Amino acid sequence: MTPARRIDVRGPRFGAWITTVVLLTGSGWLLAVQAAVFAVGAFAGLRHAPYGLLFRTLVAPRLGPATETEDEAPPRFAQLVGFGFALVGTVGYLAGAPLVGAVATGLALVAALLNAAVGFCLGCELYLLARRARPAAHP
Repeated sequence: MTPARRIDVRGPRFGAWITTVVLLTGSGWLLAVQAAVFAVGAFAGLRHAPYGLLFRTLVAPRLGPATETEDEAPPRFAQLVGFGFALVGTVGYLAGAPLVGAVATGLALVAALLNAAVGFCLGCELYLLARRARPAAHP
């Protein structure tokens, strides 16, 4: 088994701030772009995610070395959850169901704002709950 990939804990919080701004626009087209950003983070990994690349190249060098890291899996799962909400919201907005778009976007916005403002990653907590609920593997 390969060791877990570790990431700077400041990166996902930086991404959550950008995500919050995008979600606040209420634009179906920008939400579609955000869905793509979430998809890259969820399926290709956070090292390939656009906001992660911005953080590593523009922000992290100015902050200095990371003093705290975390396993990539919980934030990556959070990206998957965000992708689901952004996808539903995009379809809602672009298919003429703005209430569906607004509700899905609002749910994603609450999660992004929690992470950005106070460092609480709702998707990460869901990941950890799911891991604990899974039965242990027996050799």
